[in-house]
Amino acid sequence: MDQPTRKDARTDDWVAHVARIRDDKDETAFAEIFAHFAPRVKSFLMRGGGDATLAEECAQEVMATLWQKAHLFDPARASVSTWVFTVARNKKIDVLRRQRRPEPEDLTWGPEAEPDQADVLALQQETAQLSAALAELPQKQRDLIEKAYFGDMSHSEIADVTGLPLGTIKSRIRLALDRLRHAMRQRQ
Repeated sequence: MDQPTRKDARTDDWVAHVARIRDDKDETAFAEIFAHFAPRVKSFLMRGGGDATLAEECAQEVMATLWQKAHLFDPARASVSTWVFTVARNKKIDVLRRQRRPEPEDLTWGPEAEPDQADVLALQQETAQLSAALAELPQKQRDLIEKAYFGDMSHSEIADVTGLPLGTIKSRIRLALDRLRHAMRQRQ
């Protein structure tokens, strides 16, 4: 019978660590995973263009996510390292998105020009058409669109909330957007 390789044994060990964190909130298992993965995650994020401070903050968030959401890990879908680095990538994307949003002090203040009544009417009609098109979507797709666009949630946040795989979320949103585009074109 073949002996498991060192890598296979280590992978099984990480799965066991996550299970201990999930089931028992085992701090020793978490400390070992943290010691192994946190520096690697930080390095991964820095290689991706992040500065040391940002990488350190993201690495801390990734490890906190592992502690809080160990129940979401499924060894049948991914290895622990794949899961950890996927969480790291998503955290980095979330941070970059937050950085690109204008701060309130960057926004212009003061009275805005009154919109043209034709523009208001056109916007109201488009809103009604969009509402009708949204209502026609399958419930699963509509829920994800609402979370992403009306709830302002990232795909990874939706995955955390729903427990669905990230790929499924992206596929359903893409299909829903295609259906909405098609429905809006037909209504014009």
